[in-house]
Amino acid sequence: MPANPADLPADSPLVDPALLHAVSRLAATAESPRAAMVEILQLAIAYFKASSGTVALLNPDTGKLEIEVHQGMPDDIDEVALRPGQGITGWVAFHGRPQLVPDVRADPRYIPVRHEVRAEITAPLVSENDQVIGVINLDSDVVQGFTQRDLDGLVALAGESTHVLLRLWQLNHLRGKARQLENLVSAGLTLVTKLERQELHDAITRDTLGLLSSRASLLFEYIPSGRCLRAVSIAFAGEPDARPPEGDLPLDSCLVGACLTTRRQLEFINVQSPEYIDVVDLPRHPALRSLLAVPMFWENEAVGVLCVFTDHPHRYNNDEKRLLAAFASLSAVTLQNSRLYTRVFQSEDMLRKNEQLTTLGLLAAEIAHEIRNPLTVIKLLYGYLGLDFPEDDPRRTDVRVIGEKLDQLEAIVSRVLQFAKAPSSLHSRWSLADIIGDTLVLIRLKLAQSKIRLRFDPPEKPIHVDVHKGQIQQVLLNLLLNATHAMPQGGAITVRAFVEDHEGSRQAVIDVIDTGGGVPPEIADHIFDSFLSGRSDGTGLGLAIAKRILLSHHGDISLHSTGPDGTTMRLRLPLAP
Repeated sequence: MPANPADLPADSPLVDPALLHAVSRLAATAESPRAAMVEILQLAIAYFKASSGTVALLNPDTGKLEIEVHQGMPDDIDEVALRPGQGITGWVAFHGRPQLVPDVRADPRYIPVRHEVRAEITAPLVSENDQVIGVINLDSDVVQGFTQRDLDGLVALAGESTHVLLRLWQLNHLRGKARQLENLVSAGLTLVTKLERQELHDAITRDTLGLLSSRASLLFEYIPSGRCLRAVSIAFAGEPDARPPEGDLPLDSCLVGACLTTRRQLEFINVQSPEYIDVVDLPRHPALRSLLAVPMFWENEAVGVLCVFTDHPHRYNNDEKRLLAAFASLSAVTLQNSRLYTRVFQSEDMLRKNEQLTTLGLLAAEIAHEIRNPLTVIKLLYGYLGLDFPEDDPRRTDVRVIGEKLDQLEAIVSRVLQFAKAPSSLHSRWSLADIIGDTLVLIRLKLAQSKIRLRFDPPEKPIHVDVHKGQIQQVLLNLLLNATHAMPQGGAITVRAFVEDHEGSRQAVIDVIDTGGGVPPEIADHIFDSFLSGRSDGTGLGLAIAKRILLSHHGDISLHSTGPDGTTMRLRLPLAP
């Protein structure tokens, strides 16, 4: 135990170095600033032989002096809050000067808290920038129980204590930042794994609670078509306490709607105040007090609003606002990605349906083609028979009906064949790079999900072709999906476009190159045959349809190369005049 200042020689230090060392060690050993304040107060009371004491801090929000720890005081002392200048401790906090009061009964500033107190010494806790952050106060039950030397020693103790508390607060702040960053990263990793819409909404509100230790979190989705907000998820700490607002809420009538119109965060200290009674977008629960609402945007497109609630009046600091804004931005990206994934899956489903329809068209065309040949023979032979019966012979009517039905069958077959052929009126002049670029947009997220890198080398000079854009895109999508299936563990796809001479003419060429395992040798020569597939879930018609489409465009498709290192599929199209 450090020596008492009354027992020290007059020329000794103002306070025992062992006491200051014990206080300074708290910067490394104390679990929290509050634990350090408890230990500091205990050391001070023992060293200065005080009967009671307090450590009070200035609340930056209220500006009042609030008691943080105490010893030897009544239990309700925690409820005492002094204005600057009120009482001896309030006077010290306001003026920043220590005070020695030999007899508190003779000092009009004294506010009696414990009636046995007779003497008091008080020293301010002053930061490095000369700002008072609090006060340490010691009481004695004896008149003139403290000396000037005691006051000077308490000032020295207060200085060391201030350094310790500031270091601990800074450490706690950094730890809090680290936890927030860890929670933000963890929440981000969780969000990117959610594709189902409602599951993603619930994950956002649930993770928001953990970020800011809030009572409730509420997510609104913005509906552009109706300029309204829709509550899509709510989360509570503990058991659910309230339901989210129902229906589509017009933006102009929503409290948090101003977030989207102003693109700024909104903070409300107490949403239980009478002026918020008629607000339609607040969950009705008496425990919810302070609200922080953050707008969610993705590439200048409004996505929604993310809200957090506390169950006590709370003023959100800048760190909390920045953290929620960062998480809201991350959530906006994941929501938009979810929408894009949905569109990709819809496009893929539509591609499958188109493939099925094309398959039916191909089968119909093949059947019609096979029917037309014998039908033509039958019609020719029928004409050569030269059957002619008298007017009153019933067989004359039969011959006429047979001829009409043969003509009708020929017309049906011609219509089927004409329908299966792409109308030339749908062909138009297109930039080859634009066709490829528009196709890659449709499948880019699918490739990212499959961990496949995509590279497109556009031609050095514009290449134009006269084609049916939708059919050429169907061929490219089929090739890209085939390449994706060939790389289940991920890989790379390269698309190149260029012009070369082929069989005496200039042609546009598209190469689709993957890094898969290659086409099995036993089917390499037959991949364009109908109903041949290397996958258990394949129809075997994709490449056959692609071949027919390219041939109808006076082009072709071929297996340019294949092997363990990958496959190159080559498309050729005539250049537009």
